[in-house]
Order: sequence, then C-alpha cells, then structure tokens
Amino acid sequence: MTLADPGFWRRPPDERLAEFARLRGLDAPVFVPERRGGYHALVRHADVVAASRKPDVFISGPGVTMPRPPRWVRLVFGDSMVNLDDPRHASLRGIVSRAFTPRMVARIADNVALVAEDIVENVIRNRPADFVEAVATQLPFRVICDMMGIPERYRGPILQQVNHATGNTGVAGRRLRVPGRSLRALARLHRIVARVGRERRRYPTDDLISALVTAGLGARELGAFFSLLLVAGVETTRNTIAHGLVLLTGHPEQRALLLSDLDRYLPGFVEEVVRHSSPIIQFRRTVARDHDLNGYPLRAGDDVVLFYTSANRDEAVFARPDAFDITRSPNPHVGFGGGGPHFCLGASLARQELTVLFRELLTRLPEVRATGAPQLVPSSFDNRVGRLPFATAPLIVSA
Repeated sequence: MTLADPGFWRRPPDERLAEFARLRGLDAPVFVPERRGGYHALVRHADVVAASRKPDVFISGPGVTMPRPPRWVRLVFGDSMVNLDDPRHASLRGIVSRAFTPRMVARIADNVALVAEDIVENVIRNRPADFVEAVATQLPFRVICDMMGIPERYRGPILQQVNHATGNTGVAGRRLRVPGRSLRALARLHRIVARVGRERRRYPTDDLISALVTAGLGARELGAFFSLLLVAGVETTRNTIAHGLVLLTGHPEQRALLLSDLDRYLPGFVEEVVRHSSPIIQFRRTVARDHDLNGYPLRAGDDVVLFYTSANRDEAVFARPDAFDITRSPNPHVGFGGGGPHFCLGASLARQELTVLFRELLTRLPEVRATGAPQLVPSSFDNRVGRLPFATAPLIVSA
C-alpha cells in the first residue's frame, strides 16, 4: 500500500505516522506512482524546508492539490494564491498585506477577544455537546467574517457552503477527495462575495473587502481570495482548536503545567498543538528545472509532495517527536509551511485565535475536556476532526 492509495489514509493515525517514520529512514525520497505519473515524497524536515524556500525551482503554478484542478475551473473561479508563482503571487500578496493596516490589525485583535468571550458564554449557558460545531468552528468563522465585513444575513449561507466545499476533502470509496471538487459550493461563495464587493465599491466601510476592492481587486480575484480565506482559514484553525482539546485531555500532566501559568506556557502550547496535529498534511510542487535537493537529483517537470505531517515528526529535528510537550524549544515546525513566499498568510491570526480562545476556556472552564474519541475524517490533505464530544464540569469518578 502506497501513499497514493486511499486505503493508506483510512488507516489509524499511528500506523500512518509509523510509515512516514520508515520513509524518513530511507536513503532518499521515494517515488510514489499514480495513475497519471507520480511524485517524489519529501518526508524529511530538511527537504520540506529546502523545497519551500526555493520557489523558483519548486513552483506552484501548475497546481498544489492532488489531483490538480482542471484548467477550466481555474479560468472560471480564478487562481487562488496557493496556485500562483511570482510575480503574480507577490503582487496579490502585497495587495492583501497592505490592506492590513495597523488600525485594522488592532480592530481584529479586539474582535478575537470579544468573539472568544461570547463563545465561552454560549458554552456556559447552553452546554452544547459538540466542541467542533460550538467552539472550534465558531471562532475562525466569525473572526474572518467580521474581518472581511460580511453582513450577518449572508453568514448562515456562507457557513453552509464552506462545509459543503470542504466536505469533499478526504477519502471516499476507492478514491481520494480533494479541495475544489464541490464546485457548486465555491460558485455560491463567489456570488456572495461579488455581491458584497459591489456594495463596498459604492459604499466602502472599514473592512477588508472594502480595502481590497479599493486596491483594485476584481470580482474573480476577490472571490478566489475569499474562498481561500474561508475554506483554508476556517478549516485549518477549527481542526487545530479541536486537536488542542484532544491533546490537553489525553495529556493531563501537560494540562496541569499549562494551567499553572497560562502566560508562560500558552505560546509553547499553541506551537506544539500545530506541530503535533499538522492541520495541513501536504502540498504539491512542480520542479521547474533540473535540481539537486540535498543530494537527490530531480528533473524538470517532476512533481514533489511536501509532507508537513512527516516533517513535523522528524527525529533529526525534534527530540521525542511523538511526545506532546508544551515546553519544546526550539520548535521549528512546518505547520504553517516551511518558509518562503507561500508561508501561511494567516499564521499570525491563527496563533492569536488559539491563544485567546484557550486562555478564555481554561480561565473560565478549567475542567473543559473531550469526553470521547474525536471523529476523524480520513483525508490525504488535512487532519480533520468531524465531531468531538466534550464537557465542562469536573469528571466524577465513582468509588
């Protein structure tokens, strides 16, 4: 069974991690055959980082997901930033970065705190049963909608389309499902943001959509960015938040350490959750010209796949890599990418969301815990938690 076999991604996480450990122990990256060609699997930390930091050699333009989106899809929906190379990537990233003015950044920080507080209030008041729906999804979705300036009347339909668009990211039957297959959901997202964009062109406000349309983004570029922000930003952050609660529940000694001094240990907790859970499993790159990667020859036109989930368990970089250790330092994980121009644009926001939410949860509900195993969704792309039962009251153990 190879990495290209859907059956591999239905195996228990521990078995998959053991296979990645075996591959890291080989002399060179393995070539994984596919129905149409194949790819070189980069599983070592050094290889993933090196490829990430050479965007002129390891390019994204042909597509970074598996399988690649058809050309007509990219023409209709526009190119996401993850599928762009410089100079187009640098230009769009620059426009987006300039839109985050100091005033907007400060407003986002205040809003994250308010949303986290409201979420915890809801948990205290209503005692919901599913952590993913009630907590993990709510924070990134509401923060992104507030940041973009999405009116309340659109948010219910948008969340429904986000769930539809990401629902096909996984394994089904005998084939792999990947982002972008739910084209109707993406089309609806594009129509909604185009409508809001038209409104903001006429009546701009203090939000990200207004800043982007004022900077000259067209409807397709705006739609592609919005879809990326929602699908990638919501999905990855909610999965990381859910894994955070699972890890705290399963490692009571780390939980006790964290609770002993939140100010001291929260930053390390956040980084270790990202490393340990690796919310994005992999991205593909295409070799633009013949290149020697740490002694391994690659040819122009070859595909490589950067397995972040493996690089984050590399024994050559991380002592006791399978352990969950919130004091781990240094922690050069590649949970947000291995560096270079495609380093996650939302990394700072994700760190802030995780920090603020867990501070609020553990301050007001220090007994919060998972009450059962997470419902994991088999996927070759993201480490998804579909559902997670939880409780907030102290655990009562009968004599």
